Amino acid sequence: MVFGFFRQKRNNQAIVERQYAILTSAARTPAFYLDMNAPDTVMGRFEMLTIMLILYFRRTARSDRSGQEIAQNIIDAFFEDVDHSIRELGVGDPGVPKRMKKLAGMYYGRLESYAAALDKGDRDALAAALARNIHPEVAPTPDMQSLAGWMFSAEQALGSVAEAEIETGTARIAVPTT
Repeated sequence: MVFGFFRQKRNNQAIVERQYAILTSAARTPAFYLDMNAPDTVMGRFEMLTIMLILYFRRTARSDRSGQEIAQNIIDAFFEDVDHSIRELGVGDPGVPKRMKKLAGMYYGRLESYAAALDKGDRDALAAALARNIHPEVAPTPDMQSLAGWMFSAEQALGSVAEAEIETGTARIAVPTT
């Protein structure tokens, strides 16, 4: 029985890695940076990956237990990736926990504000939240309506993703083209 647990965990790892790679690839879609005002910076890429994860997790919230377990493993992989990236940028060991706590707070804050706007179907509120988060120090704030509109479309498309795609780590988010 214990060996079955380890086999399942190993199988989940391959699924998690595959799905996380799909999500990170989607976050790097050039149209976000060229056409939708996402900055092509380290933080801009963090923002786009956060959006992908939020959309994916909203879909997996309706999944059975295995889909939700995979989603939790993906969030763990995301924060491991962020930790690794912070260290690669030269932040020493004492500074990493503080930065991780800040980035985790940023992620969960975005999850809350984007989910509230998506739940209400409020594109203007979503665009405003995106502008606040993606361009906090830019005035005037770039227009985020196209990114907000894409998020609504992507979430709707994710709604039709089959459970088998979630369970096998092959779910794709429809991305814009340039």
